[in-house]
Amino acid sequence: MVGVDGSADAEDAVSWAADVAGRQGLDLILLTAVASGVHVTATVDSPPGSTADALLGRARRVATDRLGDARVRIDVESDHGTPAGVLVDRSETAWLVVVGTRGLGEFTGGLSGSVSTAVATHARCAVAVVPDGTARATGPVVVGVDGTANSMPALRLAFTTAAARGERLVAVHAWSDVDRHLEPDAWSRTEEGEQAALAESLAGWSEEFPTVDVERVVVRDRPVRELVARSASASTVVVGRRGRGGFRSLLLGSTSRAVLHSVEVPVVVVPAGDETR
Repeated sequence: MVGVDGSADAEDAVSWAADVAGRQGLDLILLTAVASGVHVTATVDSPPGSTADALLGRARRVATDRLGDARVRIDVESDHGTPAGVLVDRSETAWLVVVGTRGLGEFTGGLSGSVSTAVATHARCAVAVVPDGTARATGPVVVGVDGTANSMPALRLAFTTAAARGERLVAVHAWSDVDRHLEPDAWSRTEEGEQAALAESLAGWSEEFPTVDVERVVVRDRPVRELVARSASASTVVVGRRGRGGFRSLLLGSTSRAVLHSVEVPVVVVPAGDETR
């Protein structure tokens, strides 16, 4: 499901979502939110491009062009309400909601940065935030792993994405919430424990996704900083919505804004297992 507002960012989101749908055999829903009191259907006197129908028609053409020969069902829909409210409500029945980072569409008032953050924070399914000009980004899929069960849904989506794209997976486990005054032997034991935590989190996934090459990265650093650094050569960054330490509030407040505004590739935010429907 893609939020459509007529902006270049939203069209990049449509293109990116169409590619995902084509690779994974998913249906694609193009959805625009219409403010109360605005007519959804075009009239004879409506200027070109000023109606929800026109926005959705243009989005359908973008999706069709990206799909090429791939056979994907495309539905176009409009709903009354705020962009964030409509997308969060509709996320109950979606596998993935896709939005641009910001926009200037006249119907929705634009899928602004605050809207994309609100949707990523509250949606009941995974949310992809696609920056302008990144719909065709290439490179590995980077996923943040915190060593808890909260990472499992993010890992599944990351492996699924990497397999569909034919890309390798970079699993990043960053740790920094320890006593800086530990003795060298204690540091070594701590690092071994963090390595073991990542290995345990990844156990079994390669059997389920045998075509995906996995690179394991364990670093003593802030999770956000390492993910941003790794994103420079990535096609996609996948993060869980809740977790230990730096990941716990990854998409809340200033941390979430730093990630979404600093990473220049699509970011997919995945709710923890107990948050999903």
